[in-house]
Amino acid sequence: MVIRQRAIQAGEKQVRHDAILDAAERLLARSPERVANVAEVADEAGLAKGTVYLYFTSKEELLLAVHERGIDGFFREVIARVEGDGPVGIDDMIRLTHHHLVEPPLFLPLASRCFGLMSHSVPAESAIAFKQRMAARLERAGAGIERHFPHLSHGDGVALLRRSYALILGLWQMSADVAGEAHCALAGAGGVSPVFAWNYPDELDRALRALWQGSVAAAPAAR
Repeated sequence: MVIRQRAIQAGEKQVRHDAILDAAERLLARSPERVANVAEVADEAGLAKGTVYLYFTSKEELLLAVHERGIDGFFREVIARVEGDGPVGIDDMIRLTHHHLVEPPLFLPLASRCFGLMSHSVPAESAIAFKQRMAARLERAGAGIERHFPHLSHGDGVALLRRSYALILGLWQMSADVAGEAHCALAGAGGVSPVFAWNYPDELDRALRALWQGSVAAAPAAR
C-alpha cells in the first residue's frame, strides 16, 4: 500500500512538473523576447506560485529545464537509432537535427539564451547537474555513433556531436534572422548585408555534411 501511494505521488509530481514546463513554453512562444516570471508561469499552469518553487528555484532554472526537455528529445531519438539494429547514416543524423533542433521555433533562441543563463543566473549546483546529464547523453550517443562509423576512434563520437552542436548554434547566431537584425539597425534602410544573406537550413546542411563526411571517412592514423 505504501509503495502504491508513493508511485501515485511520483506520477502526480511528474504530471505537475510537465505542466509547469508546458506553461513556461507557451508563455515563451507568445513573447519570445522576454522571460516570464514564476508568478506568470504559475498562473498559466493553474498552480500556486509556491508550488512552482517546489520544482524550480527561479525563472532562469525553469527556462533551462524547458531547454533541456527539448534537447532530451533529440538525444532520445538519436540513442534509439544508434543502439538499434538498423543502419545509421549521415542523412539520418541531419534529418534528426532538423526535426528536433532546427524546426522547433523556440529551440535555437532558447539554447542561445541558456548559455548565458548558466554562467551567472542559474545556481551553480543546477548548472553542474545539467552539464552532468548532458555529458551522459553525449557519451551514450557518441558511443553508438562510433559503432556505426568504424573509422571513428573512442571518444570521436562525442567530439563529432560537440562540433555539430557548435555549428548548429553558431551558424544560427550568424544568420540573417539574427545578425541581420542588428545590421539593419545600424544600416537603416540599406538592408541586410550580403554577408548575412544566406539560408540557414541550407547552410547548416552543407556545413554538417562536410563535418561528418570529413570525420567519418578519415582513417584514425590521419587524425
